Amino acid sequence: MAATTPLMHPGEPWNQKSPRYFGKPLSSTNSLNLIRLVLAAAVLVFHSYPLTGRPELAPALGGQGLGGWAVAGFFAISGYLITASRQRTGFANFLLLRVGRIYPAFITVLVVTVCLFGPIAQLINHGTLRGYLSTQPSPFAYIYGNLFLDIKQYAIGDTLSAVPYPDAWNGSLWTLYFEFLCYLFIGLLLIWKRARTSVWPVAIAFVLSAAVYARADLAVNAVGGEDSIRLLASLLPYFLGGALLRLLKPYIGLHWVGGVLSLAIMIIGVNFGPLWIAQALAPLYAYGLLWLSTVIPQPKWIAHHDVSYGIYIYAFPVQQMLALLGLYTLNVFWFSTLSLAITALFALASWFWIERPALRRTRIATGRSADR
Repeated sequence: MAATTPLMHPGEPWNQKSPRYFGKPLSSTNSLNLIRLVLAAAVLVFHSYPLTGRPELAPALGGQGLGGWAVAGFFAISGYLITASRQRTGFANFLLLRVGRIYPAFITVLVVTVCLFGPIAQLINHGTLRGYLSTQPSPFAYIYGNLFLDIKQYAIGDTLSAVPYPDAWNGSLWTLYFEFLCYLFIGLLLIWKRARTSVWPVAIAFVLSAAVYARADLAVNAVGGEDSIRLLASLLPYFLGGALLRLLKPYIGLHWVGGVLSLAIMIIGVNFGPLWIAQALAPLYAYGLLWLSTVIPQPKWIAHHDVSYGIYIYAFPVQQMLALLGLYTLNVFWFSTLSLAITALFALASWFWIERPALRRTRIATGRSADR
């Protein structure tokens, strides 16, 4: 998931006018930061299974792993919040805000992997740093090859040769490329003024995206790029499901009946329906998560300090470092707990030293005071 991604200040001034038909609007006291933190932790837990050599034990629902559902949740929440941001912001400033949110921490985690995790792994494996800079695939290529979010290189030499999952230093970053494509899609669609206020353009886009996923094989044959097309086709409906709810905000609010029914229908659907049913029901998943954010209390500190992005991007390399130290022999619970504790330190550093300062500069540059 990726995502992740944390994208808006919890103090965002929301229009509190009651929806036309039922429910209440999402208020500024929502717990979306906490929801995203839980989703990031769920990705960490899911990755603990393959990273400790136990992929067959990973939890799944409706044919999709826990990590996949967490990433889908990130995209659904992101669709709602990013569409809200785009409704208030011109296209150029919208892009600047999105780049300012994702890129500084993304580039930093690439550099930290090359300059900290990679050398430590080299020392563990070989007892010396000699040859690290010239190893293939090279540490330099890990940075410049992945610089534009589309992850081309996952490994650095043989630094991970001694772990159960030796193929990647960071198996989470790939989702950011597809999330940014979703940003571009909604950003461009909402250049059309009618699409900012009418439900229909986004509704049609959502239906088409779900239909494309249902027949992804035809899309691949028509366009090519099998992996990228399939992944985008699987994630875009979740994003547009959240975006659709944002456009429906004047008509449909959040209510416990709707929240419970949405989640129940989603769970039943993915267990008994066809493989594409989750994408077709994406607005219900988004609705359920948004409703949960109104009933689950959120600690004040989490409301003001959004560390879920840092958890998401640092968890995988931290887990690989623990595996290099031989701790993959721990059971999944203790491996996940230790991973989360250490990852939290990196996430806090990322938030206070990289993400928050970058957000402040971006807000000043765009004249915004609330987006994140």
